[in-house]
Amino acid sequence: MTDAPPTSLDDDPSIGRVLLSEEQLVNRIAELGRQLTQDYAGRAPLLVCVLRGAYVFLTDLARSIDLPVEIDFIAVSSYGATTRTSGVVRLVKDLEVDLTDRDVILVEDIVDTGLTLRYLRRSLEARGPASLEVCALLARESADLEGLGVRYVGFTIPGDFVIGYGLDVGERYRNLRYLAVYEPPDDA
Repeated sequence: MTDAPPTSLDDDPSIGRVLLSEEQLVNRIAELGRQLTQDYAGRAPLLVCVLRGAYVFLTDLARSIDLPVEIDFIAVSSYGATTRTSGVVRLVKDLEVDLTDRDVILVEDIVDTGLTLRYLRRSLEARGPASLEVCALLARESADLEGLGVRYVGFTIPGDFVIGYGLDVGERYRNLRYLAVYEPPDDA
């Protein structure tokens, strides 16, 4: 017999220690917005959100940029419903706009092994943008940010699997206002 799911997030034992508070996230994203506003002054960048994990970050980031921006979405999958990557990236949803001669900022939730980012960078660069930069909310301490061409990073974090602020496990926990360490159930 399996245990019933928690009736509220406050009762959920899978939500471990808070890694980044809502206040920390808000403050750092505002800083990133100011930096992007300065770096793209006089231009109207296209923000390409990597669904689904980056949607919350994208929303707050876009509101922090004091420039006209456009937004489009791309979705890829390498995790499925588990906490381990499958090692294979597949395109789930493609962009709707033409990238030719556009200043593109790829908005990513987390840079880990670089598998997804390499795939996306190749795909987007082949479409002829004027520029392509990456803005990630999170990067693992082990990630090769320079080799992956990640210019903007919100926070560097350890190897813990994290949830909240758009990041999930099996489509759960995206609605947390903070980032927490995921504590898998004992039977997982």
